[in-house]
Amino acid sequence: MNHPDRPAGRALSEAEAEAEAIRLIAEGYSQTSSTAPVATFYKDPTPAPAVGSAPPERQPGRAPMSQRATDISGVMLAAGLASVPISGGISLVLWTVGHVDPVVVGIVCVAPVAFLGALSRVFKSAKAVVEAAPPVIHQHYEGTVIQDNTEVTTHTRGVIARTTNQFDR
Repeated sequence: MNHPDRPAGRALSEAEAEAEAIRLIAEGYSQTSSTAPVATFYKDPTPAPAVGSAPPERQPGRAPMSQRATDISGVMLAAGLASVPISGGISLVLWTVGHVDPVVVGIVCVAPVAFLGALSRVFKSAKAVVEAAPPVIHQHYEGTVIQDNTEVTTHTRGVIARTTNQFDR
């Protein structure tokens, strides 16, 4: 950009070029808004379009993701933060004990998992036995008998319960 005192397109002498360089450096380092650098500052007065063809620009902060991913991310962050005091407490206990046998630590950590696994197998086998047993029905009739074998299947869904009954004959 030309200085207002000099016509456009005219070549500068060596002394004028040095003076212009000093002026531009002084404008660049100026702190007041009244002497804002002319060559490095411009504000476009036209309003930005609401929708344009420019590619998206990465914004600072979290990366864009779906609402579900954002929720899961927040839960993971909270769980990770919640594990810090628990881990610190366990570390403090182990440090104060001073001597911990690795075999005992292994037994204490593995025993609940093994117990739950065994309990799960017991429940699965009990369920299989109950489902495999045929129903025993003893019926003794005397006189006129009308037998109605109606099965009712009920489905209840939702927080505000909606029940659907299905009658099979």
